[in-house]
Amino acid sequence: MKFNRLTLDTCHTATGIVLIIDVLRAFSTAAYAFSRGAKQIHLVSGVQEALDLKAQLPNAKAMGEVYGLPPAGFDFGNSPTRILEHDLTGITLVQRTGAGTQGAVRCINAEVMLATSFVVARATMNYVLKLNPNEITFVITGGFGNDEDVACADFLEKQFTGAALSPTKGQKTEAQEYIRRVYASRDALEHMEDHPQFPKADLDYCSRINAFDFAMPIVRSNGNLIMKTVRNNNVI
Repeated sequence: MKFNRLTLDTCHTATGIVLIIDVLRAFSTAAYAFSRGAKQIHLVSGVQEALDLKAQLPNAKAMGEVYGLPPAGFDFGNSPTRILEHDLTGITLVQRTGAGTQGAVRCINAEVMLATSFVVARATMNYVLKLNPNEITFVITGGFGNDEDVACADFLEKQFTGAALSPTKGQKTEAQEYIRRVYASRDALEHMEDHPQFPKADLDYCSRINAFDFAMPIVRSNGNLIMKTVRNNNVI
């Protein structure tokens, strides 16, 4: 199996199966939003685009950030901690972030896309393996300097090659190393002062490996990018 790694600047070249990674925090927050009952998530690039789509869709709310903070008119920011405070049953979310959703929008040649983070790692792998892939592309949305996203790609690559969490090294010890990389990453520094929009608890929530049993495929529909959850390839 061949693995490729691209960034936001190069992901437009990606074809085939593409895993778009954003650990801190877009695609971790998305997973927690689904856990609170969100129906689906539309992914967009711009703030006004998000607000316009929110106005068009029934029972919709906007979620995301610009430079980490929710823009005016957004209902939620980009924090798993904060999103868990809300009942989102039946809500359609429109998500705009500076990294994760940009990756989805820019992967214009991908045939299969999945929003990816540690919390949905195993479910993502299981979804992809059912497609019998020969090649997988990881999009490191924060850039190669964002080690939490690189760490997630490293973890998944080991999963796909059957080497993840080696019993000889000790599964708990190896898992802790991936978690350590999240806490030591560049983007984790913004949580050190526990800003209301950057709660320290986010680091814990975002580093919970395999917290959920669903994958988050992204499909194109009528010009929109829509993320839903899938368990065992059955849309929830």
